[in-house]
Amino acid sequence: MELHLRTRYQAYLRAKTHWAIILPLLGTLLSGCGDGEDTTEVAPSPTPPVSTPEPEPGDTPVTPVPEDENPPPLEAPALTSAVPLPRADAPSLPPPPASLRLPADFDMGQQRQQVKSTGRSAVIAATDATLLTPVAATSSGDENDTNIAAKAIDGDVETRWESAWNNTAIAPDAAWLQFDFGSKTAIGYMKLLWERAHATEYAIYISDDAETWYQLRYVVDSPGETEQFYNLGIYARYIRLQGISRATQYGYSLFEAEFRAPAADNSLLPLATSAVSFPMSGAGLTPLPQFAEPIESTQLSLPDGRLVTRFGMVGRSRHARERGEDWNEMGYGVNDTVDAAGNPRDKGPGAHLNFVANYFQLRTWGVEIIDDSNVAGVRHPKLVINQYFQQPQKGGGHVFVRGFDNPYVTGYGWMSPGDLLDDSTYLTDGAPCPVVAKPANGVLLRPDSGYNGVIGANDGCSVLFDTFPGYRDNSPDANGVMAPNGKTIDARPLVKGDVLEFSSSFFSTREIMDAAGDSHGYRYYTNEMTYVMGQGLSPWYGVQPRLKNQPLPAATLQGGTGSISYDYADNAAFMFQQPHTTIGMENMQRFVEGRRWIHTNLWTGEHNEADNDRNDAGMHLQGPRFNQSSCFGCHINNGRSAAPTVINQRLDTMAVRTAASTEAGTYWPDSHYGVAVQMNARSTTSGAAENWGTGVWLAGFEYSSAVLGDGTVVELRKPKVAFEGPTPTVYSVRSAQPMIGMGLLEAIPDAEILSRVRSTPDEDGVQGVANYSYDPETGAVHLGRYGWKASKVSLRHQVTNAALLDMSVTSAAYPNRQCLAGSAHCNATDGSEVGLSAEAVERMTQYLQLLGVPAQRSLVSGFPKGVTPLAYLDVNPESIAKGEQLFTDIRCNSCHVVELQTGATSEFAEVRNQTIKPYTDLLLHDMGNELADNFEEGLASGNMWRTSPLWGIGYTEYVAAGTPVGYLHDSRARNLTEAILWHSGEGEASKQRFAALTSQERQDLLAFLKSL
Repeated sequence: MELHLRTRYQAYLRAKTHWAIILPLLGTLLSGCGDGEDTTEVAPSPTPPVSTPEPEPGDTPVTPVPEDENPPPLEAPALTSAVPLPRADAPSLPPPPASLRLPADFDMGQQRQQVKSTGRSAVIAATDATLLTPVAATSSGDENDTNIAAKAIDGDVETRWESAWNNTAIAPDAAWLQFDFGSKTAIGYMKLLWERAHATEYAIYISDDAETWYQLRYVVDSPGETEQFYNLGIYARYIRLQGISRATQYGYSLFEAEFRAPAADNSLLPLATSAVSFPMSGAGLTPLPQFAEPIESTQLSLPDGRLVTRFGMVGRSRHARERGEDWNEMGYGVNDTVDAAGNPRDKGPGAHLNFVANYFQLRTWGVEIIDDSNVAGVRHPKLVINQYFQQPQKGGGHVFVRGFDNPYVTGYGWMSPGDLLDDSTYLTDGAPCPVVAKPANGVLLRPDSGYNGVIGANDGCSVLFDTFPGYRDNSPDANGVMAPNGKTIDARPLVKGDVLEFSSSFFSTREIMDAAGDSHGYRYYTNEMTYVMGQGLSPWYGVQPRLKNQPLPAATLQGGTGSISYDYADNAAFMFQQPHTTIGMENMQRFVEGRRWIHTNLWTGEHNEADNDRNDAGMHLQGPRFNQSSCFGCHINNGRSAAPTVINQRLDTMAVRTAASTEAGTYWPDSHYGVAVQMNARSTTSGAAENWGTGVWLAGFEYSSAVLGDGTVVELRKPKVAFEGPTPTVYSVRSAQPMIGMGLLEAIPDAEILSRVRSTPDEDGVQGVANYSYDPETGAVHLGRYGWKASKVSLRHQVTNAALLDMSVTSAAYPNRQCLAGSAHCNATDGSEVGLSAEAVERMTQYLQLLGVPAQRSLVSGFPKGVTPLAYLDVNPESIAKGEQLFTDIRCNSCHVVELQTGATSEFAEVRNQTIKPYTDLLLHDMGNELADNFEEGLASGNMWRTSPLWGIGYTEYVAAGTPVGYLHDSRARNLTEAILWHSGEGEASKQRFAALTSQERQDLLAFLKSL
């Protein structure tokens, strides 16, 4: 039987019958939940009688509700797949020297131009660029005497070259085809027409003597057919196609290769750049906007003392304790978390933290809990629960109190007390609960009246909860399982401080959703919350028995009271995508609409998760060159970008900042790339992908080593990069950082950050410098908070700057793509191009403001006896506590400040007055020459970096879900030990203390960091 019909039935019985009648049904009613195909039967456990209040006169048992024919569909998590990587054993050559590139004064018949949204991706057939024909084509070997190398340049698309693949001394994958132009030739464009047997991975080399070769382009995941390469920008005699991997078991088969001279329509012209300036002090510092009242209140106290807590819900596929494997207590059913030999087994994640299809449309709702436990004189407190849906619903979609007394309750199951005020709203077909408008801030809809004498209740779909249900006492059985021992605990009135579990259900109808223009689902589960009587919501973790919910202590709440609860659904890849636990009713809708924009491809409008409606407002916003088409493309699952790990890897999930020169307060963008490299391209007419030679690839690593105090040698490696185009004078490779908690950081008052600035270094040489920047829209000077060098002053600044630099999408802050060339023409007067609307920027910013931070995982969870703990919840509190002390002892907290306080003027109540643990001071620190990038931004010199927050760092590999990620600004560190050992400058003393720790002490410190 589907769970929430079960729980509604229990709610109905709770109001109308004696618990002695109800409890014998629980073993059956809690037996199964799933996708409608699970036929597993679980035997009911014995149920002793429980003493409860007598039923009201005239109450009679009712017939159980039949099984639900329309359970919510199981929507498996849609994880971001790993980025395509080249073969690890492939060769890699250096990029061409200046002697093989076009000279800077090469005349293509056009004047210097500004950055334009179109015009650099014209189809070659429509140009006047000079056609170039090689004088000869040779190869590593031809398969036969007919399909020879010369056929690839004979002008006939019906003939082809076929590489030797059968009985050859050269490995078929390593075959090559070479073009000789007879003398040094300026080449701007190449087109390849492949037969089906094409190269899926290959390199393009150039040479002046056919002996010394240089790598110009490297192609991974080639689709074959027609491939065009623009902006070759070379002055060389030879071009070679070097095969790496074949698409078929046959050789490489190329119909034709075509070449053209550089021209304005196939090559990039130099940019007319202008300086980008930074303020060099905090003179005239303006605080971020201040708000007297939040946009939405999340908790308030009424004049009579009643506590009102309001929070938002969003549809989910499954429950909080359902993982991919079925788990049961030892001796009480099948336990899929281990195999027949007792070894841990992982059958995939659950589906609780992922987002259902069309989550952003009509699938959020609000919950209001009115609690009178703080009212003077109230002896038997109660909760009144109102829900605010966007469409009519069936009544009774609620559950309270986990079924912790039943060993057959595993991934789901509740005792479910609570009185639905009008039972007909549950028993009637359809959706009899009408839409109720959400109340204004600070008031109730019915503060002095109610429904059927229940003050504050909106209607018959409201719920009254005043009695903690009776349950069976537990003690360890022969297997150590907490099981009923024959004793009972009587039902009792609620009391202040009671810990309750609450979850809701979305139960509309197909007809209602169709009428609203939505063809997706109409049944959902949602988050499972912990409510503490007299206090409000609390992040929770699971304790014995059976992962019963328990509030997390304040010490674990890195993100304040809105921290994200422990995850028992094996959904760690989604841990950086959750809203604050305390998110408001209306703010949940703002959050999901912002999430939609973060996941939108800003060219196609498509969502990167399947089955979501296209965002038409997000279509065709992107310019012709970009790194990724959505924010999610760089921030893998809202975390870090893919790290450089394999030679020839394209670094387009990272950012590469470029400049012709930099100095304190000012830098001049590079004339070829502007302020940042944009590595991918597409035609703005057809939308087809194009290769414009602006990529950056991993050319190798520089290796060094560090020796720890116990003699352990740690290998360190630093990525070396190469450019497909000219190498900029100054550049900085930067990985995307996790997106969590950014709203909390914005809510920290300037004074809190500036109070840690030191005019002189401390005994370890730690100083700390604040950076400042201009607001791109107002010109006001603000304190820097975001980015690797604290050069972004607000979330709006961060969002719009990343949209332009990484995705080539404009906004009111950066109205045209000339902003990529510097400040001079970066204004609406010099032109505005279609980009993000004001609403889109607002929603994306609000999404970041409302993203929560996971709670520290420093407590042992109450996994049932014999059940394999999830790896990231399998912790050693003693080791973590020792590591936390070591973190302070070696003075990591000099920069990674543990605790900060947010202010009371944010637009969002969720981030106001929060004690948070971000492990950052948001200041700049000199990290030494080994980490320097020579790129200056304001007061941030080349060796200065903003202290990175550490909250959530222990989730790094789990959030990445198989994509290789790293640490530090260029992801050079493969693990936390390496990251620490790269510290120098102001971090040198702490690094030396870390190196001197014993092996066990290092393990303890790392256990602490991994718990964050």
